[in-house]
Formats: sequence, structure tokens, C-alpha cells
Amino acid sequence: MEPFIVSALKYRPQQFKDVVGQSAITETLNNAILKNQLPQALLFCGPRGVGKTTCARILAKRINSNDQDSIDPNQDFAFNIFELDAASNNSVDDIRNLNDQVRIPPQTGTHKVYIIDEVHMLSTAAFNAFLKTLEEPPKHVIFILATTEKHKIIPTILSRCQIFEFKRITVYDTQNYLANLAKEQGVKYEDEALHLIAQKADGAMRDALSIFDRMSSFCNQNLTAEAVAENLNILEKASYLKFTNILIDHKIPDSLMFFDEVLKKGIEGHQFISGLTKHFRDLMLCKEIKTIPLLEISESLQKEHEEQAKKLTLNYLLDALDLAHDCELNFKNSNNKRLHVELCVMQLASLHFDGEKKKEN
Repeated sequence: MEPFIVSALKYRPQQFKDVVGQSAITETLNNAILKNQLPQALLFCGPRGVGKTTCARILAKRINSNDQDSIDPNQDFAFNIFELDAASNNSVDDIRNLNDQVRIPPQTGTHKVYIIDEVHMLSTAAFNAFLKTLEEPPKHVIFILATTEKHKIIPTILSRCQIFEFKRITVYDTQNYLANLAKEQGVKYEDEALHLIAQKADGAMRDALSIFDRMSSFCNQNLTAEAVAENLNILEKASYLKFTNILIDHKIPDSLMFFDEVLKKGIEGHQFISGLTKHFRDLMLCKEIKTIPLLEISESLQKEHEEQAKKLTLNYLLDALDLAHDCELNFKNSNNKRLHVELCVMQLASLHFDGEKKKEN
């Protein structure tokens, strides 16, 4: 039996073209290599799991590759690439050792590449010890610094680096990548299931792949929206559509019972009301053709949202959004959190389509 390799490691990109969602950065780095205009100090910053360290490793291999268009798999770059974790090597002595090492030219290839991960963890004294080497490094040395917290790096370091800002990977790009991965592994899936995973990952591909592995095991290679939502402890979009229909019919008792079922599933009131606020926002976007592309939902659900939006006026949605948003803001300060959400639910079920409260008979 072959050992299991997590998808985040198994499918780690080996070339720039395989990196998802960072085309502007990969093209810039690729052109810099081809034109021999690569700076000697680069800073990769951005959220976790978006490809900073991966791009640093690809770049480090490309720098010493004989073929500048791709990486030769037969070449060994291990002696030219040095990775340093600044979280555990953050003292002045560690940086002094680094300063001594960089003076030695490479045994093979043209450059020695130093990848310093989590560089913001260096102490102030270590930063200062690193300044001179970073400003005037030997010609055979290139530094690639990576961090998730750019604001913690002192300005004198930032001014010596060419900065590359990595962005969060969009839900659309993440979902497409997971769909291709599922097909490759023979995993059946619903579009909404992959969409939920992509949303939960919050722009981090590493998190998305980790969740995908977990869901594949839980769902026995058949990813359904219901099963994924249950395992991730979130409500799928279909539930919010159903709940909004109850509100439209002004069924206060049914709306309270629905919320009770939500709590029994282990979903907290704050999480429910936050999702409901986003649902009202999505319905409001459906009222105008120009704003429909802003929806981060699957195509099948988009049609259902458009149908539900037709039943509601813009005034109703604005007032409903206002009520739900206020409930979300004041949730932490409430002593009785369940009652706090239930009051909001009853107010929402009492709204009429003109945005005013339903008049009593």
C-alpha cells in the first residue's frame, strides 16, 4: 500500500505556469529571468497559502537552470538553494552566520539563492545586522524574503527589496482548480460542494486542498453540498433560500423553528445571521444586471437567487439587510444571544415588501 501524500504537497506547482491566481507576479518574474533583469533582493508578501514559498522555490531553480524557459528535472539545485526559517533562526548570531556564508561563491551554477521564510520574525537587532549584506550582496547571491506580515518589517529592509504583493486566490479560480483535481482523482462532486470548500478556504489554496482531502474521505469520493456543509459546520445557500421564502410568507413561528434547527446542527447564531446578511446582499446584487458578476455563487444557484430576488423590492432588501447587519454588529454585546437573533428573525418576518412592517389585521 502506497503512503498517502496530502494534495498540498502532491500537487505543489513545479513551474510558474502551474501557479494559480498569481499570473501578474509569475509573468513578471519569468520576464525578469529571460531578460536577465532579476534584482538581488526580492520580498514576497501576502496572505498564507497563496504561493509565496512555492514561487520562491521555482524562481530559485530557474535562476540556475541551463534552460531559461523551464526547469531541467535532471539538474540538481540543492547545493545552490538555502532555505532559512526566520521563526526559529531569528537571532543576531544566525544572521551573522548567514553573512559569512554568502561570501563563498557557488560550487556549481551561477548563483546561490537564499529563501528566508517568515522574515518578519527576525528581531530588530537581526534586521540591522542583515542591512549591509542586503544592500550590497555579492554578485553571486540572490535573497528571496517571504512574509505574511509586511507591516512588521522595518522600512530600511523594505527599501532594499523589490516587493511583490501576492493576492488572495479568488473563489472562482479555487473552484476551477479543485474541479480539475477531482476529475483527475476520479472524485464525483457537485459544483456547490466545491464552491463551499473554496469559500471556506478564504483565498488560500493550501487550505482549500487540505479541506478537499478531508471532504473526499468523509464523503467517500462523492462530494455533495449537503455533506460538505455538514462537515464544515456551515449552512449551504439552499438553506438561506428556504429561510428567505419563510420570511417572505411572514411565517414567524416557522422562521423561529427553522432557526432552532440551525442551532441544533451546531451552527452558532452569529454565524447564521452573518450568512443571512450576505444572502440579502446577494439578492440585492441580483436586482441589477451589472452587479450580478459580483456574486460568488455557482451558476445553478445564481438562477435561484435571481428568481427569489424578483419576489422582493429593493426597499425590502435594504431594510432586511439593515436589520440583519445591526443584529450581527450587536451580537457580541448581547447577554441573551439566542433571543437577540430571534428578535431579528421576527422583525424580518414582519417586514412587508415596501420595506415597512407588516400591518396587523
